[in-house]
Amino acid sequence: MIDIKLIEQNAKKIKNLLSLRNPKLVNAIDDILKKQEIYKNKLIEVEELRTQRNEISKNIAKTRKKSEATFKKAMKEANKIKEMLQKKEESLSSLKKEIESILLNIPNTPDETTPKGKTEEENKIVKVYKKTKKKFSFKLKDHHTLGENLGILDFEAGSRLSGSRFVLLKGDGAKLERALINFMLDLHSKNGYTEILPPLIVNKDVLYGTGQLPKFEEDMYKFTHTPEQYLISTSEIPLTNMYRKTILADKDLPQSFTSATPCFRRESGSYGKDTRGLIRNHQFNKVELVWIGKPEDSMKALDKLTTHAEEVLKTLEIPYRITQLCAGEMGFSASKTFDLDVWMPGENRFREVSSCSNCTDFQARRMGMRFKRENEKKTEFVHTLNGSGVAVGRLFAAVIENNQQEDGSVIIPKALVKYFGKKKIYAKK
Repeated sequence: MIDIKLIEQNAKKIKNLLSLRNPKLVNAIDDILKKQEIYKNKLIEVEELRTQRNEISKNIAKTRKKSEATFKKAMKEANKIKEMLQKKEESLSSLKKEIESILLNIPNTPDETTPKGKTEEENKIVKVYKKTKKKFSFKLKDHHTLGENLGILDFEAGSRLSGSRFVLLKGDGAKLERALINFMLDLHSKNGYTEILPPLIVNKDVLYGTGQLPKFEEDMYKFTHTPEQYLISTSEIPLTNMYRKTILADKDLPQSFTSATPCFRRESGSYGKDTRGLIRNHQFNKVELVWIGKPEDSMKALDKLTTHAEEVLKTLEIPYRITQLCAGEMGFSASKTFDLDVWMPGENRFREVSSCSNCTDFQARRMGMRFKRENEKKTEFVHTLNGSGVAVGRLFAAVIENNQQEDGSVIIPKALVKYFGKKKIYAKK
C-alpha cells in the first residue's frame, strides 16, 4: 500500500509513476486526495466536539451542587454533543474505510529504473544465455506430447479426477518432479536461504498483506464454509507474512527463505490461453524465494535473488533469457521485476519460469511489518522481495523438451542424476 502521506506530499510524482502502469490510476489518486481533504476537515470537527464533551464532563458534577435545573441543562447539552459526536465519528470512520479501500486497489509505484511501456513487447531483454542451446536433427515434440508418449504425464486422468487443467504424474514423471524440487531446495539452502514448510491455507488478512486481495480474489480458491480462509496461490504469501504486525531488530535483518509447496490458482482471466500441457494449470508445485531486509539493501538483494533463480537454469544447462518488465507488465505489488524465461524447443519460444520482484515497503505497509535500527526510537517499514526459484511444472517441461532424443527418450541433466537415480527416461518399446 502506498503511504497516504507520500501521496499528499508528492502527488504529481506518484501520479506520473502510476500512469506508467495505467493512466486511469491518476483519477484514483485525485479521488483519494479529495476524500482525504474532507476527512481532515471532519476530523477537526470531531476533535472540537471531543474537547467540548470533555469540558462538560469535568464541570457536570459541579453544576449539580448549584441547582438541579443547571444540572439538567448541562446533561441535556452533554447528550446533544454525544449524539452529534457519534454521528460525526461514524461518518469519519466510513470515509476512512473508503480511502483505505481505494488505496488497497492501487498497485505499487514503478521504480525509476523500470522501463516505460504497457505490453510484453516493451519489456527489456537484459541477458540471453545460449550456451546450452542444442541443435536437433529431427522433428521436435512439445512436452505435452513427449510426456504422454513416455507415460509420465496423464492429462486425461487428471481431467477425470479434477476437471480441466489438472495433470497426473506417473512413475518417472513423479520422480522427476520430486528430483527437481529437492535439487532446487538444496541449491537455495547452500545460498543461505532457510527452508520453510508453511501452511497451504491462509487467513484473509494475510492475502491483503501481500496484495492478492482485494484485487485478485477471483483467482483464489476460497473455502465456502470458512469464508475467511483461502488456499495459497504461491508460498510467497505465507513466507512474506511470517513477521506481519511485528517489529524486527536491526540485527535480525536480512532474512531469506525458500519453500516448495503446491500452489492453487483458478486462472479465471485466462480462459483459452496456454491451456495445453503444464504451462497454466490450476494446481502446480513451485519453489519460492523470499527476502526481508532494510530499504537501502533491497535493490542489490533483487540482483542477488535473480542470480540465485538463474543458477537453477544454468546448472541444469537449460537455455534462458532475463528480461526486465516494463511498468505495465509488472505484478500488482512489484516496483521492479526481472523475469527468467526458458527456451522451449518443442514450441520454438521462450516461456516464463520465474519472476523476481522488489516490492519495496508496499507489502510491509499492508501487513504492518517494521524494524528498528540500533539506538533509534523510530521504526521503519522493511522491504520485501520474492521470486520463483523456480516454477517446477514449467521447469519439468523445459527439461524434457531440451533433452529429448530422436527415439522419444529424454536424457537427464548431469546435476539432476543423483536426485533422479538414473541418466535417462527411456522411450516405450
